[in-house]
Amino acid sequence: MIKDVQNQKDLRNVPIQKVGVKDVEIPLKIERKNPDDTVGLEVVYTKAKMSVSLPSHFKGTHMSRFIEILNEYKKENLLSTDIETILFDMKKKLDAQSAYLKFSFKYFIEKIAPVSKNKSLMCYDCAFEGEVDEQDDYNFFLIVKVPITTLCPCSKEISKYGAHNQRALLRIKISYDKDKHVWLEDLIKMAEECASSEIYPLLKREDEKFVTERAYENPKFVEDIIRDIVVKLRENEIINFYEVEMEAMESIHNHNAWAYQKCYK
Repeated sequence: MIKDVQNQKDLRNVPIQKVGVKDVEIPLKIERKNPDDTVGLEVVYTKAKMSVSLPSHFKGTHMSRFIEILNEYKKENLLSTDIETILFDMKKKLDAQSAYLKFSFKYFIEKIAPVSKNKSLMCYDCAFEGEVDEQDDYNFFLIVKVPITTLCPCSKEISKYGAHNQRALLRIKISYDKDKHVWLEDLIKMAEECASSEIYPLLKREDEKFVTERAYENPKFVEDIIRDIVVKLRENEIINFYEVEMEAMESIHNHNAWAYQKCYK
């Protein structure tokens, strides 16, 4: 029999909160909301991050079992709704008290330029994240990173000819009951509505004029955007937790402006 080193005793009395594998490349089938409000299925390329807790008396976890579990679900066309079941399988097969799983992926949405009406694909970094704790309580999180434009109110007020503006990144993480649903498309739209201006992949001259003037007429600090998005999240009855992080890549400073807010409702 081949010796099982992972199951050997460890005498240092140090339990590990999370140990596992990351950047596991695997396709994931997700639902998407179409422009006409119908629902479609789409396969996205994801990178999985998987971990379990490790008791102090175990020397190591069984890394291969993470991949085996994913492959079992892949045979059945892995769905985003499988996250909860996968987590309980991880917990059972790895003899762990808690389990964690995250699928990170690029999500493309067709955007229409405001004046020319040219269509192009906009890419957003998104993730599905799930965890099961010692009491078998399951939590699911939806994460989006939305690039936007900000224009400085102070710069507009004091400058004679213009105001500095910059690309910024708004990261939103939310949770809601598993019998509810929040669409990626709706969360992204909510974020873009809080910007000085949203960003487009393709702009002609008439579009560029429109978006720069819109940003100039709608100046916002990072504090303004954080507060605007928090108000929207707070008013959404489905969402029971949110975490918001805002970073503006400053165009006239050698540093970035940053703000953060988290709340359990």
